[in-house]
Amino acid sequence: MSYETLRLFRNILLRSFAVGIVIVLISELITVSGWTIWTGLVGSLLHAKEADLISIVLWFFTIAKLFLLFVVLTPALALHWTLKKEKFGIKLFN
Repeated sequence: MSYETLRLFRNILLRSFAVGIVIVLISELITVSGWTIWTGLVGSLLHAKEADLISIVLWFFTIAKLFLLFVVLTPALALHWTLKKEKFGIKLFN
């Protein structure tokens, strides 16, 4: 892979992480602000208790943040450090 291809892939991953974090934070804000309204509505439609809804919502946001951290940010940082070494003259690829 060429330097430019790796750089493009790194930039896409970093920007995807930033956009994902913004979307998750906005989703959390909307969820918290409308919790009293939506809990009753979803509870009556799905016949679920509030405790069940809380656990589902917490799992969703936990998994979303872990995905962004380990699947998107970790490879982006690895590529960033690899490209930084490449730029400063330490040849890592043939």
